[in-house]
Amino acid sequence: MAKSLRCLAVLPALLALGYSTLTTASVTLPDQLIGETQRFLEQAVADYLQRSNIQARHEVQVSRLDPRLRLPLCDQPLSATLETPAEPVGRVTVRVRCDGAAPWTVFVPGQVRLYREVVTVVRPVKREGVLGEGDLQLAERDVGLLNQGYMTDLEQALGRKTTRPLQADQVLSPTFIRQAEVIRRGDQVVISARSGGITVRMPGEALSDGSLGKQISVRNQRSQRVIRARVVGPGQVEVLM
Repeated sequence: MAKSLRCLAVLPALLALGYSTLTTASVTLPDQLIGETQRFLEQAVADYLQRSNIQARHEVQVSRLDPRLRLPLCDQPLSATLETPAEPVGRVTVRVRCDGAAPWTVFVPGQVRLYREVVTVVRPVKREGVLGEGDLQLAERDVGLLNQGYMTDLEQALGRKTTRPLQADQVLSPTFIRQAEVIRRGDQVVISARSGGITVRMPGEALSDGSLGKQISVRNQRSQRVIRARVVGPGQVEVLM
């Protein structure tokens, strides 16, 4: 009688999750579900790394399930799909399904830790500081936790200017840096004006700061006209005629 009452107590919770009615062929499945989820996630991560050409170390952990969970014995191989997120990184949910005579579905949570070498800050850097080789290093981090993004190449950050104060050992997000100015207001510059295959150069004065590729105001020192020109290098701007 006590055993029947225990089954009746578990039944409403299973039905609420979409499970089929228990039968006399039901068995305890948590270990089987965890094993199936573990195998699926390992393969999903391997496929993701290969497809994305990413070199990384990974760890897969499947959350414990209630050992009292009982489901009908599946007469077909279990199938598993990634429910969330789109890629197997960070907190994940796997849908494990039985398509047999007594079908059921269960959602199993897990965690995928993906460790990559990312750019980090060696020492504190003030806002508007220009990053040099001594400020940066590569360190292994779980990228599933880096919601603000990350970089994997030091060259992506060298010579850039910080947009906020940075702390030692902090992961450097692309949003924390911008291109540093190569021309400052008041600098003497060379204006190159191109038209077809002809290039004319003349002296000028920068009227604003500028980074590579940025359009700035420049005064032509011969004509005293103010023009817009694109920064192409230190002390160099270009106008297309």
